[in-house]
Amino acid sequence: MSAIEMPRHLPMWQRMLYSIPLFGWMARDVADGEPEDLGYTAAAIFSMWGCSALVFGLPGLYLPAVAMTPVMFLILILISLG
Repeated sequence: MSAIEMPRHLPMWQRMLYSIPLFGWMARDVADGEPEDLGYTAAAIFSMWGCSALVFGLPGLYLPAVAMTPVMFLILILISLG
């Protein structure tokens, strides 16, 4: 038995995402929570990015932005497909 009981009707990718400790909780709040949870999640992500910049310096600021480049390419491709 685990600390979080996962329903069986969720797809495999969603169960895997929800099982990640910090990001899974935020993803579940955005998907199933109140509408204002999206703003709190965005604030938490930007705060974590700021903390990484404070701890690691400029690489902590640049590397998350570089890592998001493939995600933005995927979003642009999806937008262009319609």
